[in-house]
Amino acid sequence: MSAAPIVFSHRHLLGIEGLSGGEIASILDLADRYVRQNRQIDKKQNTLRGRTLVLLFFENSTRTRASFELAGKRLGADCVVMTTEGSSIKKGETLIDTAMTLNAMHPDVLVVRHQDSGAVNLLSQKVNCSVINAGDGSHEHPTQALLDALTIRRRKGRLEGLTVAICGDILHSRVARSNIHLLRTMGAKVRVVAPVTLLPGHIDKWGVEVHHDMKRGLADADIVMMLRLQLERMNGAFVPSLREYFHFYGLDYAKLGVAKPDALIMHPGPMNRGVEIDPEVADDIDRSLIREQVEMGVAVRMACLDALARHLPNLPAGMAK
Repeated sequence: MSAAPIVFSHRHLLGIEGLSGGEIASILDLADRYVRQNRQIDKKQNTLRGRTLVLLFFENSTRTRASFELAGKRLGADCVVMTTEGSSIKKGETLIDTAMTLNAMHPDVLVVRHQDSGAVNLLSQKVNCSVINAGDGSHEHPTQALLDALTIRRRKGRLEGLTVAICGDILHSRVARSNIHLLRTMGAKVRVVAPVTLLPGHIDKWGVEVHHDMKRGLADADIVMMLRLQLERMNGAFVPSLREYFHFYGLDYAKLGVAKPDALIMHPGPMNRGVEIDPEVADDIDRSLIREQVEMGVAVRMACLDALARHLPNLPAGMAK
């Protein structure tokens, strides 16, 4: 696929906050083209031929890591996957030392997931290559928000004017933060629905409607986005029990009934069936976008790698910035 003009001048992709509507739309438009390419028999491109992509994951991941690796390989990059278990990080090496070690190997793009908010930003200041944030603590997960936006736009035809209800563990969710930034920038109306214990203390400054009751929060919604209950980040009793949580905040057909008749269901995964969402709702072939989100993830990550690669030094002949 030839290099099409794109409105994106950033060296790194560390978050959605700070991106313009035009930059977001440009990435989504490019990703749309990669969706079509990925559905063909020959999925390979030479866009990143000769480039080295390093995936550095300090936290476990299935969808994000696999889709970034697949995205890099489909663009022709040499991909190296590093995890905490298989590196010197396990031996006590600091984040900065790791960054300096990798920098000495001259990678072109570094994709990082880290358990601490701000860690990816810090690392980006210590390396010469481009850095993509694959999720840092409870801060941001920009490519997840972009793939969610692409999924919605392809099914609804737009983002502007839609009502999106984001439900569940808002407090610990980097997905919620990135989606709120993106959706509001693109003109959507955003609601968050959660118990008080799972909402940030400064939620009133996020520019969203806040609801504690699912039926009120889902009323006439176009999109219902459920979030995983992140028990691994919880120290203390944030919910009385998983059964009670599902009773009040788990998505079932009774709660979904107050949304618009054509409302669509999303979940970033991994799902806790019977905790955040009823299995029948999750598997509803007419309304659930969960599998589509996975497909869009590869295309969006290809688009992000492509966009950043256009600003790397020593571009191959014929590729315009």
